[in-house]
Amino acid sequence: MAVPTIALNNGVEIPQLGFGVFQIKPGETAEATRTALEIGYRHIDTAQMYGNEKQVGEAVRDSGLDRGEIFVTSKVNNNRLHRDAMLASFDQTLADLGFDYLDLFLIHWPLPAASDYVARWKVMEEIYASGRVKAIGVSNFQPAHLRNLFASSEVRPAVNQVEVSPFLVQDEIRAFDADHGIVTEAWSPIARGKVADDPVIRGVAEQLGRTPAQVTLRWHVQRGDVIFPKSVQRSRMEENFAIFDFELDDAAMAAITALDRGERTGPDPDEFNWIP
Repeated sequence: MAVPTIALNNGVEIPQLGFGVFQIKPGETAEATRTALEIGYRHIDTAQMYGNEKQVGEAVRDSGLDRGEIFVTSKVNNNRLHRDAMLASFDQTLADLGFDYLDLFLIHWPLPAASDYVARWKVMEEIYASGRVKAIGVSNFQPAHLRNLFASSEVRPAVNQVEVSPFLVQDEIRAFDADHGIVTEAWSPIARGKVADDPVIRGVAEQLGRTPAQVTLRWHVQRGDVIFPKSVQRSRMEENFAIFDFELDDAAMAAITALDRGERTGPDPDEFNWIP
């Protein structure tokens, strides 16, 4: 079945299911991405920090697909804090990917104690105005960070990519994003595999004849978030892709949402200020 798309606040359509390449070694990224594209993924999420943009670009070229069929996201590295460095890094991203435009470019972390993220956002607006990226957004921004952006910016972020899983449902951030025309993207959507051991999710999966990962990814989709699970195994990629031919009922959705315990697998954006 076709992957649904969501319209961003500037009209650009983003596929709701993508393929993530976080922590995939550069030497494995091209093959993994080619496999994902063969399966039917049309949305690839990478970042400067991941060190595998070149391999993503290689896979897109090798796929035989038209560039316009594939939605590609990257993110500015935490050590690009000032205008010239950010502009140069975006140029390098395009060069590494081998593209003349990017679909979505994000500030990777707000780094509240280490950087002026509002000033960085103004550089993102400049990049957007150049016409070389279709949409811009942020990652790991809390409502307070976003309010500061709104006060001094002309362009609102199209997306906010934050950690979301059944154990960290992030309803406050998701509601804030929705109220301000921002699409929420969920990273670590299956809590780095922890959902496989949860009895509630396993119970729902057994009832439906699905895997815990499929049930969890379906829960995300029905909540309206964009997801991009990652794997280097073709069978797992196919499993993650096969989530559009079944639905969770209201009881299953509520039971999975009730698993929230504020548990992160990654850093707290209010405290994270790491610059490589």
